[in-house]
Amino acid sequence: MDAPAVRVANATKEYQMGEVLVRALRGVSFAAPEGSLVVLLGPSGSGKTTLLNLIGGLDIPTAGRVFVSDQEVSALVEPALTEYRRSRVGFIFQFFNLVPTLTAVENVDLVGELSATPGDATSLLERVGLGERLNYYPTELSGGEQQRVAIARALVKRPYLLLGDEPTGNLDYETGLLVLQLIREINREDGLTVLMVTHNEAVAGMADIVVRMRSGEIDSVQENAQPIDPKQLKW
Repeated sequence: MDAPAVRVANATKEYQMGEVLVRALRGVSFAAPEGSLVVLLGPSGSGKTTLLNLIGGLDIPTAGRVFVSDQEVSALVEPALTEYRRSRVGFIFQFFNLVPTLTAVENVDLVGELSATPGDATSLLERVGLGERLNYYPTELSGGEQQRVAIARALVKRPYLLLGDEPTGNLDYETGLLVLQLIREINREDGLTVLMVTHNEAVAGMADIVVRMRSGEIDSVQENAQPIDPKQLKW
């Protein structure tokens, strides 16, 4: 984990809400090595989701720069920004955002069709333990199963980054642990760089790097020499 997969340099994000200027990020800088699992930790309103959105190309900074590998994401404009999101980033959200009229395999295939070199939807669903649920609709799946479909959907484009915004926030404790364990396995086995937002302090234990945020700023960046297995997390 030597080369930086992500580098954020003095990133600021401001929003105008009526007459009020909201500073969601205030000069944030940090770097994530390639192949690392990074947890962005902090309370609601700390700026962690805003930071993730800048890295994922869902938003652009008011000032500062964001690099992913050797590409300056903060300098991209449409349609290059759409192409970046489509080809280089896999997203996992708190709410699964599956298309309700499509089966599990069709949900994954839908994203694969947008990729130049997609993975195999069936193989990915088998990998996340849903080989017997390929033709089930979202309403026929549990919350944990839907999130595993969402993970397979994120992986089908063979992304450079995997970004998770509270991926266990809508799951119970035991199901959440299974999802975290799956994310950790993907990170380790594939060497895929993962950045994950959470407000749950316990989740920090599984990370290689913990970025603690408060009020739009980084409080601290901590490296865990020996991240623990997600099965040992308690909260």
